[in-house]
Amino acid sequence: MKDKIILFDLDGTLIDSTEAILESFTIAFKQYGKEVPSDALIKAEIGHPLDVMFATLGVEEEQVMKFVQAYKMHYRKISCAKTFLLPQAKEAVELAYSCASLGVVTTKTAKYSIELLEHMNLMHYFDVLIGREDVINPKPNSEPIEKALLKLPSDTNEVWMIGDTCMDMIAAKGANVEGIGLTCGYGDFESLKKCTDIIYMSAYEAVISIVKI
Repeated sequence: MKDKIILFDLDGTLIDSTEAILESFTIAFKQYGKEVPSDALIKAEIGHPLDVMFATLGVEEEQVMKFVQAYKMHYRKISCAKTFLLPQAKEAVELAYSCASLGVVTTKTAKYSIELLEHMNLMHYFDVLIGREDVINPKPNSEPIEKALLKLPSDTNEVWMIGDTCMDMIAAKGANVEGIGLTCGYGDFESLKKCTDIIYMSAYEAVISIVKI
């Protein structure tokens, strides 16, 4: 009987889909004749839902969903080819699976997230995946984590959320689980230390620390 639960964020935690994300944003902005934001501005918003990202990047509210749809149409074509596992991510998942029930909690669309993890031969390790369309309130709200936990064993208090941004850490705190921040993604040490006391460079290091407990 596995006595732990480990939840993973996806982008910046297990995978690097930066190239696919930037390209898809570029396509969406160009399709509707709007100036493409810099890579740095786009990357600063990764982790938020797409509608929030486009709004923050200057798209008018009534136009946001058109941009989101254009993004998704392109992203689905290139995501598998232009998304890569972060170093030792596979080893992190395999090690976590040896002692814990696993889930993914992401603001990406669940459908595309599952396709990516199946492409990378990792989906079978996870008992649940909660994506943007599965919740009303995405991270940093605690709803996605709470929804994931409803689908996992309920007889353990040893629960961790591993992610690369403060949105993951705030959601974890709201769900009363331990948040572990990673510097391998889109949040750096200075930003993460404002929302968690536990920070590692990679998911593998984070999982090792859990296994040792």
